[in-house]
Parts: sequence; C-alpha cells; structure tokens
Amino acid sequence: MTAIISLIFVLFLSLLIVRISTVALTLTGLSRQSAQFQARSAWTGTGFTTTESEKVVKHPVRRKIINWLIFLRNAGLITAASTLVLSFVSVEQADQGLWRFLWLVVGLVLLWAVAGSRWLDHQLSRVIAGALKRYTTIDTRDYVDMLHLAGDYAITDLGVRSGHWLAGKTLDEAGLPEEGVLVLGVTRSDGSYVGAPRGQTRVHPGDELLLYGRSSELAKLDRRPADPAGERDRAEAVQQQQRVLEEQPDDR
Repeated sequence: MTAIISLIFVLFLSLLIVRISTVALTLTGLSRQSAQFQARSAWTGTGFTTTESEKVVKHPVRRKIINWLIFLRNAGLITAASTLVLSFVSVEQADQGLWRFLWLVVGLVLLWAVAGSRWLDHQLSRVIAGALKRYTTIDTRDYVDMLHLAGDYAITDLGVRSGHWLAGKTLDEAGLPEEGVLVLGVTRSDGSYVGAPRGQTRVHPGDELLLYGRSSELAKLDRRPADPAGERDRAEAVQQQQRVLEEQPDDR
C-alpha cells in the first residue's frame, strides 16, 4: 500500500512540476499552449524539433527552465517506474494484487480529475505566478493576459509565400485592421526584424508576420491567394469583423 501511495505522490509531483514550468514559460512571453507543450515535451524527454523549440533554446531564461525540467525528469520518471514495479512485487496472494490494482486505479482517476479541473488550474496558476514573480527574476510580464488571449483570439506567425494575397502589399494597402487583425512585427527573409511596423511597411515573399486576431480569421488569411477568390475572402472577412463589432457592448 505504501508503494501505491508513493507512486501517486510521484505522479502528482510530476504534474505540479510541469504546471510550475508551464507558468514560468508563460511569464517569459510564450502562449499557454506553447508553454504547456514545451514543458511536457522536456519532462517526458520527447524532444520535438519545432520552431517553438528553437525559440525556447535561444531564450536564456526559457533554456534554464527546460534545463531544470530535464534534470528533474531523470530522477522523477525512474522513481515512478521503480515504485510501480515495487507495488506488485512480492504479492503472496492474488487478491492482494487485485486490491492494490484497484487502489492504483482509484488514485489515478482522482489524479486525472484534479489535473483536468479548470478551476483548480486557474487558482494554482495564480499562486505559482505570484510566487515566481515574488521570489525569482523571471520576466514577469504576462503577455497572454496583457494581450487578452482568450476565446478565439490568438497570436500566430504567418509565412508570406509567393502568390499570397499579402505579398507585395504595404500594410496600408492590406488594411488588415479592417478584418480585426493587427500586425505586431515583421521578420524579413534576411533575419532582420521590424517591430510595430507602420502602414508604409511593405510585405515581401519570404517575410514572416507576427499577427494578433481571431484564430479563425488568421487561419483563413494564411490560405488567402492573390486572385479574385482572395479578394472575395477579404470582403467576407471585413463583413465578419463588422458583425463582431456590432455585437460588442456599447461603450456609451
């Protein structure tokens, strides 16, 4: 029975470590989804190679968080595996093994319920964020909250390829704010970065735009071609944004 309790405790501790790391990565500017994915990837040793992973490696604070996760994982997963084995070793009677298995299932179900609780996740994230802001030197600006990334709103990268609707246009000509999309930055094909670009900034094939808006519209914009069909998509996006504005509460 002690071994079963130890296993549940180790798993709970693993969830807590991943949660703390997720909040810490979020405080460095990553979205919650990206932070959670990177924390889980480092803790499980999956090692996905993605553009987001490169952003983590190039950022000194994020790299330090991932290093700690990898270090702790080496002990945590081995302990969990060994404890699981010990819980079923030296079982003299079949019914003892069955009861241990049932207790293990009950513990895992409770742990799953706790991990899936949105209310608990919100409260725990607030506590962790407060502690990290108070006792660490992590950049504590929560960009997700500052940009109100809730509901359908998101930040995404859009790679401008040849033949895309945006290729060759200035931001004034594109008029993306009319669609509810804001351009936060432009990464040129040579690696240079234009922050807070102005209307005269021209978009070239090979550029990568950092956009903020409704994720559904951002996905459509990513697929928009430079042809009459693209212009129709543009007109529909503007009309959709007008409907969104009309549905918002009146400030007066």
